[in-house]
Amino acid sequence: MNELNNEKLIELYEIMLKIRKYEERIGEIYYEEKKPFDIAKGPIPGELHLSSGQESSAAGLCIHLKKEDAVIGTHRAHNFAIAKGVDLKRMTAEIFGKSTGLSNGKGGHMHLFDPSVNFSCSGIVGASFPQALGVGIASKFENKDYIAIAVGGDGAANQGTFAESLNLAALWSLPVIFLIENNGWAISVAKNKSTAGNICDRAKAYGIPAECIDGENVIDVYKSSKTAIDRARRGFGPTVLEIKVSRLRGHFEGDPQIYRSQEDFDIAKSKDPVLKFESYLLKNNILNHQQMQAIAEKVDSIINEAIEFARKSDYPSPNEALENVFYGG
Repeated sequence: MNELNNEKLIELYEIMLKIRKYEERIGEIYYEEKKPFDIAKGPIPGELHLSSGQESSAAGLCIHLKKEDAVIGTHRAHNFAIAKGVDLKRMTAEIFGKSTGLSNGKGGHMHLFDPSVNFSCSGIVGASFPQALGVGIASKFENKDYIAIAVGGDGAANQGTFAESLNLAALWSLPVIFLIENNGWAISVAKNKSTAGNICDRAKAYGIPAECIDGENVIDVYKSSKTAIDRARRGFGPTVLEIKVSRLRGHFEGDPQIYRSQEDFDIAKSKDPVLKFESYLLKNNILNHQQMQAIAEKVDSIINEAIEFARKSDYPSPNEALENVFYGG
């Protein structure tokens, strides 16, 4: 079903390009009406964390998932939301704080929730790990084969929830994949200043298989994810995947990144997974420049429609402030 043929490679590319272009457009819109920088102004008020450079982790894993599988993301989760198939119009409206959004404009970009495809994310660092256990327990009790993906960053791997969740997932052999997007930064603190040892070694201490993958290469992510997902579906328990990715933008939009050297940023740009994959597809005659342009135009059209939908939607009225705050409420 998921043989890595040319059709699947092109599908991977389209997902990655959609994520990259979406983040670039949202990043441009974010700065509208914000000069001089005022975080409260513009069509997207508040903080915004974009996932440029982290496309391969989402595309390479989510392409294997079924609708019933759950993905619990982080505060930087647009990549996984898009790869999991969240409605782009309603997601964009949510980011804009509009009433047509996924949560009627009450959640914002850090709290996207789409039960139709089992996707959610949270602004609480490390929250995804125990939430994924709940899905894993439900799957086991119901004797089903759906699984859960808990996404976290390398900074989140230092939270107690990570260790506690690894323990229970191993003890109860839960169908959970812990996916650590290691971009080398916990907000403004470099990984070598905050994290002891190797994240994969922590998993092995609990008897959980773990693999460290270079996110430059989406094909490697695809293959390792498939192995982990197949293992979880067959009832053999959790896996930890640490994917080394590059953060091409600040921790949040408006972040001056004074803590980061130009050399570090240049290295990140040299590992751009989208450009690397484009080179691979061209070199192996899987796509030519004309075909890539057609895909780019298709993706642009989808994004433009989503943004237009969000711009034209209404804000929630003040008398709805306490409505739709809880699911079903």
